[in-house]
Amino acid sequence: MDALKQIAADSLKAEPAKFEIGDTVRVDVKIREGDRERIQAFEGTVIARKGSGVGETFTVRRVSYGVGVERVFPLHSPNVADVKVIRHGKIRRSKLYYLRDRVGKAAKVKERL
Repeated sequence: MDALKQIAADSLKAEPAKFEIGDTVRVDVKIREGDRERIQAFEGTVIARKGSGVGETFTVRRVSYGVGVERVFPLHSPNVADVKVIRHGKIRRSKLYYLRDRVGKAAKVKERL
C-alpha cells in the first residue's frame, strides 16, 4: 500500500490553484490535435469539488449560446495547464447544482468583496 501512496504523491502538483466553490475561473486545457498541441480556455463558475489527493476533481459550468455546458477537470492532471480565478463568489453551499435550473440573472453568483 505504501508503494501506491508513493506513486500518488509523485503525481500531485506542487502548487495546485487556490479556488473555491462559486468562483469564476478560467481553466487552460492542453488539447492535442495530431502532432500539434495547443491550449484552449474554458471559463465558467465552479459548481463542485469532489474527492481528495490524486483523484480530486472540480466541475465548471458556463452557458454557451443559450446551452449550459459543464466540464469536469481533474485537479492534478498534466492536461490542465493553469487555473486562474477571475472573480470570487459569495455562496453558502458546498455544491451549486441548483444553478442548473436557473436562467438569466438568477443563475449568477454574487461577487465577494
